[in-house]
Amino acid sequence: MISIKKYMSVIALAAFITACNNTKSNTHTEKETVQQTTVAFKDEKLKNIYTAYLKLKDNLVKSNAEDAKKAALALSGELTNFNGCENAAQIAALISNSIDLKEQRNQFTALNIELIPMFKHTELIAGTIYVQHCPMANKGDGGDWLSSEKKIQNPYYGDEMLECGAVTEEIKTK
Repeated sequence: MISIKKYMSVIALAAFITACNNTKSNTHTEKETVQQTTVAFKDEKLKNIYTAYLKLKDNLVKSNAEDAKKAALALSGELTNFNGCENAAQIAALISNSIDLKEQRNQFTALNIELIPMFKHTELIAGTIYVQHCPMANKGDGGDWLSSEKKIQNPYYGDEMLECGAVTEEIKTK
């Protein structure tokens, strides 16, 4: 009877260790997936704009107005250095001048109206940019944004409706 209990304990321990190892394996796979969604641009300036844009979007997702303000300031600087993005630079500056999350999100809509068409016509070397849409943003008028992942992380509502939205378009390498 005692040897059966020991035997069952060893089997249970082995099952537990195997389950833990599978979890680690899945985490590694998730990290690889994230690395595969990295977007690469032919133009270095566009890469810098996109990186700064993602920081702003991510801070709006987190509902962090202070960090969104800092990210918008950096984005404004990047946009100022790119010919044809004067309006977008001004909008990013408006976001950086506000600590009101609602106002930042309203301006984010205008920013996307300027930037999404630009990224639709850019030359990607690798990865995919996802154009995403929340129909409830802006009092039901909807709002779009860009992401490097298919998973919806809504910058217009943050935790209130984190997964509200859908991918409406994929910008891929040509």
